Amino acid sequence: MFSRPFQWVFLLLGLLFFPAVLRAEESKAPQPKTNINTATVEDLAKLPGIGEVIAKRIVSHREKSGKFRKVEELLVIRGISKKKLEKLRPLITVGEEETED
Repeated sequence: MFSRPFQWVFLLLGLLFFPAVLRAEESKAPQPKTNINTATVEDLAKLPGIGEVIAKRIVSHREKSGKFRKVEELLVIRGISKKKLEKLRPLITVGEEETED
């Protein structure tokens, strides 16, 4: 069946890299957005650029001031810049349709 040595190499490479391709495709699946109004410190800390310290600030602000009405309100949190917010925007939600001011 495989009389030439390079055919074995291609078969072996295919068997080695095929599972990696499948995992890469799985990681591209859309992830549910994190609701910043209900997320725990642990949930928020998993977001890119948000560690435990900023996550605690978000939860503290939410407890003192009430629910966020739109994601832009995160800009009042020390450590969240406009640039960071734009990276977070596709990953977060306030849970319901955002209200217009």
